[in-house]
Amino acid sequence: MKRQCPKCGHHWAWKCKDNRFKCHKCRYIYTFKSIWDSFRISEKDKKKLLEYFVLGVPGYRLRFRTKISYKTIKRFFTVIRKLLSIREECCEPLTGEIECDETTFGGKRPGKRGWGACGKIIVFGILKRNGMIRVFPIAKRKNDIVQKLIQYHTKPGSLYYTDDWHAYATLALRGEHVVVSKEKGKPKGRDHINSIEGFWSYAKHWLYQYRGIPKKFFHFLFERNFV
Repeated sequence: MKRQCPKCGHHWAWKCKDNRFKCHKCRYIYTFKSIWDSFRISEKDKKKLLEYFVLGVPGYRLRFRTKISYKTIKRFFTVIRKLLSIREECCEPLTGEIECDETTFGGKRPGKRGWGACGKIIVFGILKRNGMIRVFPIAKRKNDIVQKLIQYHTKPGSLYYTDDWHAYATLALRGEHVVVSKEKGKPKGRDHINSIEGFWSYAKHWLYQYRGIPKKFFHFLFERNFV
């Protein structure tokens, strides 16, 4: 978090002896706390919570491991995920060998299966081979939604590996495009999208321990764990 004057928005200030700050522009005196310092728990407890966060321990499992309230633990984890989300938006677009694919997340439910299944969340992923991955919950499996994400998060001239869904047909205009054909679920030839399909399997296994995730926090959880 960048410190700025709450009155005029100026970023340059002197630090006073009482740890307050005096704006260099308007001379307004104010206090400032970073997000880390805004949590009124000890440094030892914050570092321990951060360690649990990195290990992927769900908040509900920490109720009997620490004296911190469950509400504070949830807020601490949510704030960290939001900060990671902001950081991810500042990263450079991916380039090189890129795999694109989509899948659905959600528990088993009776009724229609596939892309139109009730209660499922569609997630689109862009993976750079031997690099990072970016994932995006999307409202519908539509051509324009996927193309906008690819244009924003990848650089022109990249080499794209995808399945034969028609939404990827225009990628040949943006760079090189390899369509991976399958027979009985296995790719034919040496071209594949095994990296991102393996990631989907890992992600679903990782998220199983959370026992359900509110939709409004679903994208934050993805950005924390996998980006």
